[in-house]
Amino acid sequence: MRADESSPKIEHLSWGRMDIGDRRFKDAKCFPGGARAWDWGETGTSHTPGTQFADAEELLEHGAEVVILSTGINERLQVPAETREAIEKAGARAEVLQTERAVERYNELAGEGRAVGGLFHSTC
Repeated sequence: MRADESSPKIEHLSWGRMDIGDRRFKDAKCFPGGARAWDWGETGTSHTPGTQFADAEELLEHGAEVVILSTGINERLQVPAETREAIEKAGARAEVLQTERAVERYNELAGEGRAVGGLFHSTC
């Protein structure tokens, strides 16, 4: 990971809002080198069956060695075992956490200079 490709810090989280740098998102993908909106429609993601491996592939392509998968503020977003297993098979560690805990963990790893990525759902 190059110095200019550090994982961006999540500066604010509240219901329906995440601030990353000078950008605001509802749901976000964070990865070494940047962040963007997480559009569930791109992969057909929904609360059930939950986050798909296809959602995380972009993070791995950007060099994430750890992928944080959030389950929502109220933990309604599922993360199938198949998603975690596929991330680990691709060579990264997967951690599944409630969104507030997920943001804390992501920021902790990013602050250590780790190549961390995350999928963050800021509502239910």
